[in-house]
Amino acid sequence: MDGSLTLLVDAPSLFYRALFSTPDSVTTPDGKPINAAHGFFRMLARLVADHDPDFIACAADESWRPRWRVELLESYKDFRAAPGSAQEAAEERLSSQVPVLYGFLEMCDIAVVGHPEAEAEDVIGTLAERAPGRVMIFSGDRDLFQLVQDPKVVVLFPIRGVSNVAIVDERYVEERYGIPGHAYRDFAVLRGDPSDGLPGVRGIGEKIAAALVKRYGSIEAILAAAQGDDVSVPLAKVRREADYVRRAAQVVAIPRDLPIEPCDLTRPRDLPRDEIVAAAEQLGLRTPVAALLDALA
Repeated sequence: MDGSLTLLVDAPSLFYRALFSTPDSVTTPDGKPINAAHGFFRMLARLVADHDPDFIACAADESWRPRWRVELLESYKDFRAAPGSAQEAAEERLSSQVPVLYGFLEMCDIAVVGHPEAEAEDVIGTLAERAPGRVMIFSGDRDLFQLVQDPKVVVLFPIRGVSNVAIVDERYVEERYGIPGHAYRDFAVLRGDPSDGLPGVRGIGEKIAAALVKRYGSIEAILAAAQGDDVSVPLAKVRREADYVRRAAQVVAIPRDLPIEPCDLTRPRDLPRDEIVAAAEQLGLRTPVAALLDALA
């Protein structure tokens, strides 16, 4: 591991945060919505200025509900896909802004990386694995806690905006959840995550899930113990739902070996500032895009 720093940004997480934190009154000169893009570039500029990365990439959702995950667990994010859901409403509000947002990232030579049938978190897992040095991941998705690895990988988990974040490392996971720092995936499978349509094991809440993971170390070891004779009540519950546990473990796990084509994530510095700012001004984005260019320089 060398001394470099790679900043990996969960782009959907950041632009959803920007959508709801930046007033709808922020529009283009002709009155079209631009608040999510405005907030996105403002917050991305702050991340770059605060952490001074050598490499940077924004990970995109090619699919926010990949078919392979749904085939494993039909309930995966099912309520978000329902007609009239909050997700549908947000996507409608973002539909005209996301192409603009990604277009300006391209103009700024910041890589936007996606992969077929993959979520942004999957892309981040692979890019983090390939990074030559330390990695900071910005995301409001706790699933990414499974990637923390001292001293290489931390997650910047937003508390308010991007300036007030929890720095999630193995110690944070240990202290917050009472489990080994590398074992968040195993904990999440047992406890469940209603926001992702993961019910967890019936009768096992956060405390019992943490106790099982702390004692046995992994889902695989817990499942093995649950097959024994005269097992405890919690292990009996795991055995009863062993099929769910195995499938959920695959759903929750973030791959680290997607066949993503190599791409240059070097932080861009020598950019045609006047040209980019002029284009941004036409859409009411002059101030946040200029701030990003200043941070990158």
